[in-house]
Amino acid sequence: MSRAGRLRLLFAVLLVVLALDQATKLLARKYLAYEPGRSYLGGIARLEYAENRGAFLSLGADLPAGWREGILSGLNVLLVVGLAYYLIRGRDLSRWPTFALALLISGGLGNLIDRLFRGGAVIDFMILGVGPLRTGVFNIADLCLTTGAILFAFTGASGKKEDPAADAEGAEAR
Repeated sequence: MSRAGRLRLLFAVLLVVLALDQATKLLARKYLAYEPGRSYLGGIARLEYAENRGAFLSLGADLPAGWREGILSGLNVLLVVGLAYYLIRGRDLSRWPTFALALLISGGLGNLIDRLFRGGAVIDFMILGVGPLRTGVFNIADLCLTTGAILFAFTGASGKKEDPAADAEGAEAR
């Protein structure tokens, strides 16, 4: 996939993910904060407002506020910038690894927006599970981070180009 194609895909994913993430967090603040959690689909899905001051599963939430915000925001910025650099300048990536990186970048930015503009807290509101097996509380950005990481693990590690004909032409030119 060309660099221009990767950029178009990145900006499209950014636009959709950030709009959905921020809109759902706004709705969660408006309709779920200070209310009891709500269960749907026989308890499989649950909406419950939470403000996560830590990272994944509240990791680091007990650190002093200044340190916590600096470390978590700094790591988030490094992750987003590093992934964006890899997507834009890195080796030739096919469509699926590019999509996976775009999801990772978008999810990281969605949570970074919260950290920077909501006092260091990320708004979470969804829980999924059956019986005693339940996820932690998460949001759209977290869903994109998880999906992007899994997708990249399955599609990005190989580094193979999308078009086998292009590989053959490159081999003949050598």
